[in-house]
Amino acid sequence: MTVTLADVAARAQVSPATVSRVLNGNYPVAASTRDRVLRAVDELDYVLNGPASALAAATSDLVGILVNDIADPFFGIMASAIQAEIGGPGGRAGGERLAVVCNTGGSPERELTYLTLLQRQRAAAVVLTGGAMEDEAHATAVASKLSRLAAAGTRVVLCGRPPAPGTGAIALTFDNRGGGRELTEHLIGLGHRRLGYIAGPEERTTTRHRLEGHRAALVAAGIEEDPRWTVHGRYDRRAGYEATLELLRRDPALTAVVAANDSVALGACAALRDSGLRIPDDVSVAGFDDLPFSIDAVPALTTVRLPLAEAGARAGRIAMGREEPPPGGIAMVRGELMVRGSSGVPRG
Repeated sequence: MTVTLADVAARAQVSPATVSRVLNGNYPVAASTRDRVLRAVDELDYVLNGPASALAAATSDLVGILVNDIADPFFGIMASAIQAEIGGPGGRAGGERLAVVCNTGGSPERELTYLTLLQRQRAAAVVLTGGAMEDEAHATAVASKLSRLAAAGTRVVLCGRPPAPGTGAIALTFDNRGGGRELTEHLIGLGHRRLGYIAGPEERTTTRHRLEGHRAALVAAGIEEDPRWTVHGRYDRRAGYEATLELLRRDPALTAVVAANDSVALGACAALRDSGLRIPDDVSVAGFDDLPFSIDAVPALTTVRLPLAEAGARAGRIAMGREEPPPGGIAMVRGELMVRGSSGVPRG
């Protein structure tokens, strides 16, 4: 025997309209009433007709989370926090949302494909994490997709990526420039004047913004940057290892290495040790993000802590309509400098 919405209403002693409001989440309902409805849903094993509901409400119970690399803790932490805020308090059908993590692998084509698929599925919300591609044609295509999603009733939130004006997307953007500047200012304050920089992929906004912050600190201190001091690579340990060896080949007199992120910094540390150099006695190392392993590195990494879990949770709440968007639809999320053992006074 098929359980109907009317059966749920009778069990919960509310009207069918109230049951519909609770399950669709599109109208405020008293907490006690909501709990009663969701309990009845579980007891009767009522299954909401997803496709029909999507057609009626313009959106489904699907939420898309786009990440560059789910194996990277930077994205994994945010995705986990977002998903934790997406789930409803009910049971099997009690207002739950289905979170789908879309791993783009850094491919602009995959990013557009996932946005198209989520649009076709009438996703209730889409959260895009991390930096954007530095490509005008791709940026235009993404903006068009975001505008279409928002126009169809999908809540679009950017978490850790620059704003997309005119698309209807809410942006929680990381202060990568400010963090990059503060990190380099710390090293300059210790006395470092020859600083190598391992940047991320050139086509990512995060890379450019962190590098701009680093260079701003050099300019403010009157330090003329040597072109040899910057090497680009991937955001991973191997890239950090290889880039550090290249920096040492270019200028053996470097006293500090600033890495694009903490994974890159770990690779830098390994390369320095393998080259017979001590950290920080011979060369200081600094990272970015303060990923979980950073404090357990030997020595612990000086880095910039980004509140990844907090930003992800806030993005999830905004995506679910449980928190008001920031004024103007944009909020700057700032990092915190974490000074640890991997940075010190330069030798000599």
